[in-house]
Amino acid sequence: MTATTDGAGTPGAGPAREPAATPGALPGVQDATERAIRHLLDRQDPAGWWKGDLETNVTMDAEDLLLRQFLGIRDEATTHAAALFVRGQQREDGTWATFHGGPPELSATIEAYVALRLAGDPPDAPHMARASAWIRSRGGIAAARVFTRIWLALFGWWKWEHLPELPPELVFLPPWVPLNIYDFGCWARQTIVPLTVVSALRPVRPAPFALDELHTDARNPNPAKRSAPLASWDGAFQRMDKALHLYRRFAPRRLRKAAMDTAARWIIERQENDGCWGGIQPPAVYSVIALHLLGYDLGHPVMRAGLESLDRFAVWREDGSRMIEACQSPVWDTCLAAIALADAGLPADHPALLKAADWMLGEEITRSGDWAVRRPGLAPGGWAFEFHNDTYPDIDDTAEVVLALRRIAHPDPAKVEAAIARGVAWNLGMQSKNGAWGAFDADNTSPFPNRLPFCDFGEVIDPPSADVTAHVVEMLAVEGMTGDARTRRGIAWLLAEQEPSGAWFGRWGTNYVYGTGSVVPALTAAGLPTAHPAIRRAVAWLESVQNEDGGWGEDQRSYKDPAWAGKGASTASQTAWALMALLSAGEREGRAVERGIAHLVHTQREDGSWDEPYFTGTGFPWDFSINYHLYRQVFPLTALGRYLYGEPFGPGGRYTAGPAHVSAAGPVREATAVLAEEA
Repeated sequence: MTATTDGAGTPGAGPAREPAATPGALPGVQDATERAIRHLLDRQDPAGWWKGDLETNVTMDAEDLLLRQFLGIRDEATTHAAALFVRGQQREDGTWATFHGGPPELSATIEAYVALRLAGDPPDAPHMARASAWIRSRGGIAAARVFTRIWLALFGWWKWEHLPELPPELVFLPPWVPLNIYDFGCWARQTIVPLTVVSALRPVRPAPFALDELHTDARNPNPAKRSAPLASWDGAFQRMDKALHLYRRFAPRRLRKAAMDTAARWIIERQENDGCWGGIQPPAVYSVIALHLLGYDLGHPVMRAGLESLDRFAVWREDGSRMIEACQSPVWDTCLAAIALADAGLPADHPALLKAADWMLGEEITRSGDWAVRRPGLAPGGWAFEFHNDTYPDIDDTAEVVLALRRIAHPDPAKVEAAIARGVAWNLGMQSKNGAWGAFDADNTSPFPNRLPFCDFGEVIDPPSADVTAHVVEMLAVEGMTGDARTRRGIAWLLAEQEPSGAWFGRWGTNYVYGTGSVVPALTAAGLPTAHPAIRRAVAWLESVQNEDGGWGEDQRSYKDPAWAGKGASTASQTAWALMALLSAGEREGRAVERGIAHLVHTQREDGSWDEPYFTGTGFPWDFSINYHLYRQVFPLTALGRYLYGEPFGPGGRYTAGPAHVSAAGPVREATAVLAEEA
């Protein structure tokens, strides 16, 4: 293989393995791997990290403009750039979707329409008339989600009394009381606390125009709806909401003021060093609004830092348009890029990998966060997803960062070992009662939050998932802990969660292809024989859903309709996930793997990249989809590397012999025999 360059353009050594080590490789694989390595190295930031765009949908852009309108800081340049992007996402029928090729979505279409009205697009323009007609045909504003109607209520386009009540007194509920704020997933918690302040104050700023054209009947925009039966959960929570509306009229003023003051302190205490909240855009938006309503002027340091952080979510494009990211993913992207490069043969001491390791080590979180409410005695450790998010490290990133660091021969191994030890201990401490792992919290499984009339915007709890659990199990296997009782409980949970089809559900990636692509490598790394029935069922399912072109794809609609499981246009990332599972299951010489590898080789672009307009990432299943722009690079390279050089860890794996990995080799082999016997 030819020499490569690191992210700063410094000549570097090529991969550690040569083609001769992998007889029978398909033609073109080595060249495709070289191109992909060069492309990824060229994208590394000089500081050592990688970050691809995180594309979601136009509600992020619309709500950014509505925030600026509410605060009185909307300017023409920003509005023009945002409108360019929003218009560019509109389809021929006048609607907007929440993912590429997806069906029209009512709330997204309403918010995009309002954003274009703010930008000056007249309601009788053809593209606007098509949008408003479609909105009316689907029930108008009254049929939109609660979050959309909250935004409209800020300008008097909807009545606050027609929204679910969110009392700020919620912050006083102790963690053992149902529906306390820690019963919600961290992303929902960070959003709900500031919204309790907004709901209590019910602000209305003068609307710049009317929106009568978005109602089915402008004279009666919110017709009465029949309540659910009292004996049902929905009926019970609807009546509780009515009681809260009544409570609002009689809430003691001192208690309400104390609740809002407590909420303000809670918000400010969780502002990150870069001014954001949790590293994600929605909580930042609502926190800024809440604090502004409580008297924090725009020049206040908290507000100034918050607004500056929101500007960093903007991606300016060559055509002059401006896209807003809901979040940024540098830690996730960096650890996945390091894994891809190492598995593709880049030397463990390559400058690019050393810079990535140094940057990841600098991002370790060593202070406590909200997770400690459920795990008060657990020492901090681990990594978050974003540049700055010390309050909410996550279990998934921590597992993958450990797996990345284990591939790198860092000149200060003691420093690496100490960070890994803290991360592993923290992840083990975050195991839920059922033996599995969620993303941010332990045992965040209350059935009540999803029942609230307010919670119609997506997943609001953080139960354990197969993909996160699989990544933790894989990490523990690499750390020589396959025989540990906690690891075995995780493995048992994964085996019990397998679908009848042979697939696993993917919570944070789309969907069954992602879940299966995560679980099978974890189980085999932990020593489950490739002949195990669960592995064979997974292989059979993957082979059954392979597309004619040799790739794999799965549409977001599989979250709503299981008939879509494993079905969709082939994508580079999903093809790679399927290949990673098949390769770990010992199928390297199989026809499915050959066709999948050939698909990646043939669809690669000349610059070493792959094109992928489809959304293969997941924020909330079905409700919030993500196109991680780096997924199309890191996962295909990982699959190609493992095809050429084999599995990265385990008996005979190339990392167990390195100086940083010797300690794991013996326990892994020993535990493999134990698991094989149990299986």
